[in-house]
Amino acid sequence: MTKRKKSTFWPVFGIPLAIGLIGAAGLFAALLGDGWWDALAWVGLGIPAVLGGWGLVRRG
Repeated sequence: MTKRKKSTFWPVFGIPLAIGLIGAAGLFAALLGDGWWDALAWVGLGIPAVLGGWGLVRRG
């Protein structure tokens, strides 16, 4: 009986993939229009920026 190797894809790439999708959604929203699309763009582009800045500050 062979033991199946556990995949390491999601633990390694899950969070960066989610951050990339949030950023892409923010860029897409920024292109679509005004009003609540602008708010969605701010949130979608702000979250990756805040997470990146937080990672740099935390690193010291």
